Parts: sequence; structure tokens; C-alpha cells
Amino acid sequence: MTRNLGAHVSAAGGIDKAVERVAAIGGNCLQLFSGSPRVWAKPGLDKYPLVKFFSNLEKYAIAPVFTHALYLVNLASDKPDNLRKSFDCLKYELEFDSLVKGSGVIVHLGSHQGRGWAASSEQIAEQINLLLAATPDDSTFLIENSAGQKGKIASDLHEVRWLLDQAEIAGKWVSKGRLGWCFDTCHAHAAGNKLGDPTKIGSGEKSALATLDELDLWSTLRLVHVNDSKDPFASGRDRHANIGDGTIPPADLQFFLDTKQVQKLSLILEVPGIDGKGPDAENIERAKKLLDAC
Repeated sequence: MTRNLGAHVSAAGGIDKAVERVAAIGGNCLQLFSGSPRVWAKPGLDKYPLVKFFSNLEKYAIAPVFTHALYLVNLASDKPDNLRKSFDCLKYELEFDSLVKGSGVIVHLGSHQGRGWAASSEQIAEQINLLLAATPDDSTFLIENSAGQKGKIASDLHEVRWLLDQAEIAGKWVSKGRLGWCFDTCHAHAAGNKLGDPTKIGSGEKSALATLDELDLWSTLRLVHVNDSKDPFASGRDRHANIGDGTIPPADLQFFLDTKQVQKLSLILEVPGIDGKGPDAENIERAKKLLDAC
């Protein structure tokens, strides 16, 4: 079975160049930024080289395409200006997702900044609902699980489940396929979720796979970020490592990737790369070896 395996690559020089870059390292699906990930400013939606982009997608047989939202976004912010900027930015990203016929915008929801989940959850749900109501019907909002650092939302998968379960959101958006989520292996490991065989996990330890089953999160899971972790298990730190060079046991990562429900999902690498310049052919090959051993 051919798996969808790709990477987040640079779109410097144009989004069409991102397609060439992922193909050059051996990937067959793509994740990119619509612009700089560290500034609010964005180009006009009419500035993208769409003809070249779609031509390259066909030429190199790359699909699907995902967009990653800005790191600055915080839908849990208690600062009105930051919340407004976050909303406007995500509205743009969802419009971009529609423009490039993408399969979703991956969003770090932000941090409650010490105020707690209970103080921010209703606001986040409201913002997601308003965003989806204000954007094209063929755009998709994907919540990403976090490592839990500095009050980041969705390190606990129960929070993902809660957001998906909100009556207004679920009724309008989940059923339409416009709201889902993305699982990051590094983030899960850092948040204290074991990736391996649930039957071999010690008493009192959390199993990612068992939690996904328990919370019925498979039907809304759209893709997996495959990243190793520089930091120890349950560190709460979000630092990615190259495949096989981090603290996630390779057998555990392999077991997770071989799970029936994961086999049909796109896999995107967000690793630093051997030369520190981002995902590369070496990491694609390492991931392929894991998949071939499944």
C-alpha cells in the first residue's frame, strides 16, 4: 500500500516552488505556510501563482495540500487586539485553503496564559464557529494537539473532543467535514501520551491510541505530523527531532503509524533536517523505512 508521506517545506519564491521542493525530497503530499509564519502581514490572495502551483501539483502527483497557520495566533487570548488579529489571520488562511483547493488549515489554538482551560474554552469554541461561518464552504479548520507548554490549549485530547462536541459547531461544521484535527507525535509524546501498543503500557500511563478510541476521535482526524522529540517523555516541551534521533522509541512510533486508522491518513514531517534546514530526503527515507517495516 502506498502511503501519503510528505513534509512541511518552504514556499519561498512562490507556492509553486513548495511543490517542487517536496517532490525533490521524495514526498507525495505537502504542507506549507501561506506567507511568513512570524508576522501578521499577508499578501493579497490574488498574488499567488496559482497556474504554476496547480500545474506542479499535477506534474509531480502531489496531494493533498495542507496549510499551517501562523504561530502568533491565539484564540484563547484575553487581549482584544490579539484576538482580532488571530481571527483575521485565520479567516485569511481558510480563504487561502479554499483558493489552493487544500485539505485544511492546521491551527495551534494558542495559550490560556495561566487563566486555565475553563476560562478560555467557550471563547475558543465561539471563535471557531464564527470563523467557519465567515469563510468558504470548501475550507477546513484543523485543531492541532499541543505539547502543553506555557498553558497551550489541546495538550489534553479531551479538550479536542470538547471543542468538536460543541452543539453549534458539531451540527454545522463537523458533519460538513469543515472541522477536524491533526495529531502531532512529538506533541503527544511531550504531553505524556505513549504512542506504542496500549497492551504493553504500564499501569497509570496514558496511551495515545487508547485515548483516541475512548474519545472516538478517529473519524475527525485528518492527518498526522510525524516528528521525533528532542526532549524526554512528558517534558511539556515542543522541540522536534529528526526521525530516529529523538526520545520516541522507534518501535512505538512504528506501532502508531501501523494502526489501521492511521494507515489511511496523510503523514507530514516537520523535522529540523540533517542540515538544520527543514525536512529532507534523509528523513523521508527514515520514515519510509518505518512504514515498510509495518
